[in-house]
Amino acid sequence: MQAISQPTPLTKATSPTALWLGRSLSALPVLFLTFDGAIKVANIQPVVDASVLLGLPVDLAPSIGALLLACVAVYLIPQTAVLGALLLTGYLGGAVAIHARVGGELFSLAFPVLIGALLWGGLYLREERLRTLVPLRR
Repeated sequence: MQAISQPTPLTKATSPTALWLGRSLSALPVLFLTFDGAIKVANIQPVVDASVLLGLPVDLAPSIGALLLACVAVYLIPQTAVLGALLLTGYLGGAVAIHARVGGELFSLAFPVLIGALLWGGLYLREERLRTLVPLRR
């Protein structure tokens, strides 16, 4: 009778250096998005002014902030981080679309893209399943 062998991993486990670099890279956009969500929930005056400038109903900001905070929470849970990154990508794409619609400056269009790149870059470094799914060519 033949023994069943254990499956071999498709990729190397995440090194401690890559794990901490990924966490550090992810921390920057998480801190920014958490702050952004919190001020939207509080609906402070700068948020009200920005909502008017972007043509959004002022009373919608707290709901948008709560949605953003929920997406960030999903991203922070290791088992659901990829889903969180997908949800945040959609959120950030909406930010780009809103700013493009009102003729926003280049910075207001590029900043959400940069935040998304940091989210995915940090996740890529710390999540071996993502590296297996999307390997970099050598």
